[in-house]
Amino acid sequence: MADLPHLVVYSRAYCHLCDDMVAALTALQPQHGFSMDVVDVDADPELEARYDLLVPVLTVNGNEICHYFLDREKLAATLAGC
Repeated sequence: MADLPHLVVYSRAYCHLCDDMVAALTALQPQHGFSMDVVDVDADPELEARYDLLVPVLTVNGNEICHYFLDREKLAATLAGC
């Protein structure tokens, strides 16, 4: 059995766009079968410097897919290729 695609949402606590992206991904998880982590960029100075004004940032298996808003088409295409 192949490993599930792994999604990471780089987020922060007071970000409504982050909450929206996580909620949308959670709803898609049963359909697309992926694992997901949410990482608080404010807990790591390196991540904060890298993603500060871009959050939320979505990566799949380490590759950046989108930021600010979920790009469902790009996510579906990426997951189809995993």
